[in-house]
Amino acid sequence: MRALVAVAALALLTTGGSVQAKKDRNAVPPATPSGKAVSCVTLNQIRETRVHGDKVIDFHMTGGRVYRNELPYSCSSLGFEERFSYKTSLNQLCSTDIITVLRTPPSIPGPSCGLGQFQPVDIARK
Repeated sequence: MRALVAVAALALLTTGGSVQAKKDRNAVPPATPSGKAVSCVTLNQIRETRVHGDKVIDFHMTGGRVYRNELPYSCSSLGFEERFSYKTSLNQLCSTDIITVLRTPPSIPGPSCGLGQFQPVDIARK
C-alpha cells in the first residue's frame, strides 16, 4: 500500500512539474523595443523561432537581431505545439501572411492565424 501511495505521489509531482515547465516555457520574456516595427522579414535571415504562448513569436535572425511578432488574435494551440508552418511566394514573411499550427503526431495542420508587425526588440538577459 505504501508503494502505491509513493507511486501516486511521484506521478502527481511529475505531472505538476511538466505542466509548470510548459507554462514557464510559454512565458513571454521581457523585451524592450529597439526600433520601428516592420511589415516583413527576410526568410533566409530567420535562424530560429521561439513561440511564447498562443500570441507571441520571437524571430531570431542571423546577426543576432530579434523581431517579436505579437499576433493580433490568440492562435489556439500554438503555445502548446510550439510549431507552425507558412507558405509564401516571396523571400519574405510578412504581417499579411498566415501561419498554420502543426499538431503532433504526425504534423497534422491545426488552426491558421494571421501575423502582426515585426517589432525589433532587445530581450532582457536573465
